[in-house]
Amino acid sequence: MTKIKVGNVSELPEGRMTHVVAGDKDILVANAQGKYYATSNTCPHQGAELHEGELSGSELTCPWHSSKWDVTTGNLNWFPQKLEPLGSYRVTVENDSIFVEV
Repeated sequence: MTKIKVGNVSELPEGRMTHVVAGDKDILVANAQGKYYATSNTCPHQGAELHEGELSGSELTCPWHSSKWDVTTGNLNWFPQKLEPLGSYRVTVENDSIFVEV
């Protein structure tokens, strides 16, 4: 596993999202209700960048077609058709720095 620095805790307050690129992976990192979570940043429906969507609690809404995702698990909450889960990555906080493991 490789740890990628996302930023500092102060840069990602509750309810906010960002993304990082690690090799060929585009990863969304979200602060949902005071905890940090990471999933794929690409919607499997048509490739939207999910960090451009809306985060409400732990539910992320895709900016293009309004699919709804649980950022804590990467699982689909709602969409008219079945979509593959986003997957998830481990996030750690060390000395005020946020890291994602890929």
